[in-house]
Amino acid sequence: MYNSSSDLLGDRKSMYKLSQNSIYKSGEKTSPISVILVSSGSRGNKLLFRYPFQRVAECPSSLTSKQRSPYALNTSGEVLEDQDGDSRFSDIILATILATKSDMCGKKFELKIDNVRFVGHPTLLQHPHSIQVSKTDPSPKREMPTMILFSVVFALRANADPSVISCMHNLSRRIAIALQHEERRCQYLTREAKLMLAMQDEVTTMPETDDSPQSPFRQILPKCKLARDLKEAYDNLCTTGVVRLHINNWLEVSFCLPHKIHRVGGNHIPPEALERSLKAIRPYHALLLLDNEKDLMAQLPLDCSPALVRLIKTCSAVKNLQQLAQDADLALLQIFQIAAHLVYWGKAIIVYPLCENNVYMLSPHANICLYSPLAEQFSQQFPGHDLPSVLAKFSLPVSLAEFRNPLEAPVQEAQLIQMVVWMLQRRLLIQLHTYVCLLVPPSEEEPGLRDEEPLPVARAGGRSLSTPSALSFGSPTSSDDMTLTSPSMDNSSAELLSGGDSPLNKRVLETLLASLTEHERQVILNIPAAQCPEDLRMFARLLHYFRGHHHLEEIMYNENMRRSQLKTLFDKFRIVLVVTNHEDPIISLFQSPLE
Repeated sequence: MYNSSSDLLGDRKSMYKLSQNSIYKSGEKTSPISVILVSSGSRGNKLLFRYPFQRVAECPSSLTSKQRSPYALNTSGEVLEDQDGDSRFSDIILATILATKSDMCGKKFELKIDNVRFVGHPTLLQHPHSIQVSKTDPSPKREMPTMILFSVVFALRANADPSVISCMHNLSRRIAIALQHEERRCQYLTREAKLMLAMQDEVTTMPETDDSPQSPFRQILPKCKLARDLKEAYDNLCTTGVVRLHINNWLEVSFCLPHKIHRVGGNHIPPEALERSLKAIRPYHALLLLDNEKDLMAQLPLDCSPALVRLIKTCSAVKNLQQLAQDADLALLQIFQIAAHLVYWGKAIIVYPLCENNVYMLSPHANICLYSPLAEQFSQQFPGHDLPSVLAKFSLPVSLAEFRNPLEAPVQEAQLIQMVVWMLQRRLLIQLHTYVCLLVPPSEEEPGLRDEEPLPVARAGGRSLSTPSALSFGSPTSSDDMTLTSPSMDNSSAELLSGGDSPLNKRVLETLLASLTEHERQVILNIPAAQCPEDLRMFARLLHYFRGHHHLEEIMYNENMRRSQLKTLFDKFRIVLVVTNHEDPIISLFQSPLE
């Protein structure tokens, strides 16, 4: 029995390693192959630094001893040399092809050779006129630098996603701007370049030994700050995707690769989908920080915006963005921008504010292992509770109101909210929203709905009301964020709310119901609740929401209505209304992986 249990434990560990390797391999598509620093000047083109080091420059004897069939299985666990990488290019070749002419400086540089794509931003070094002196001045301290241009180049796979290529060029441009500034200020790049070239010359002049020759770039790392910065940038791009450098211990360069940061279930979220989700943020959404306030404040730069600090200190999972703007004394537009910034950097996600009516269930991608690291963290965070037991309560959709017990102390309710927040931060729970669709039963003459006939499209005055685009939702970047009502329904809703059976109201009601077919209109008018003018007016007012595109909370916010009012209306017209529960497409982006 002991041996079988130990074998089972070993199998679990091997499966865990296999899954980690598969995730790493999927991440290789977004990771750079190498980072290269080249320069061009009066002494020609030079490759100052490259990382990882070139591993093919070994002794011929060692190469022959290590040769093996490329089709043989790798049973020893060693990582084979990447045949698609840039290791087959020598330093001289890379310096020649990557050091561009001066005319190409300040522009995006992209070069594809076989299976490798080089991306950089060549930068021209323009020294101030104050340091220009006559050629007759013999002072060595006033000698002009010999470097004309430089470029930080990232080697990618040729089939890299265009968004990854654009991000790598952005990082190369940011590093180049910082180096250009420091070069003008104190000739930092010139000093570092001279140090790199001196170390290369020193290694080449060293006597040969029996051991394999060491790369000169390995000797450069301990003595060159710029080389260590480039290595750190490469390592971070391959792991976390967050790069934070301090060039010359002075200028900060911050960058994040969204492909590495936004990963759910082993798959990365495309930046295009993330951008669409950020544009769809509404004032009724909430911002959920993924780190506690203390840790997040420690990660902020010293010169960060005071508005960002104020938002982090005021942020809460039970406040929507509109309430957050009021409590933080910031404009709603600024709240949208800061929230999008935190989400892009992977420090927060968009959720619906926590309340007792929220319905949650276990995510199909949640880690439910009994002895997972998450279970240990949960036990430490909430003593007396274990994660599998709490997750079991969410096996089926359940609202937070069902956990309330009038006999329990308020502390228990506060702890429940903290548990739900903790599980939402780890993507263990998903929230379900209520959507309503208009589905009128077919008439007796018709055998059924024709397959080729789509759902009737609501029309009012020639305007389609069946798609969300018909509603004038203000985007987070606009100033009319609160304009969340339909322009075609704006005036008619106000007139209907005034009450009365005036001819004007009857005409407006007929206009709204005219978007339906004759059969649909007849079935709706035959419903007992339609005999009440107030209920019929409310149904006609909300008709454009009954297309399955707007959840219950959105309707409540847009129309300033209570949940009980809507649920009562849905119950009265349940003959023609179908109520479904599923995720909000905006929020689900951060909760489940893309297929």
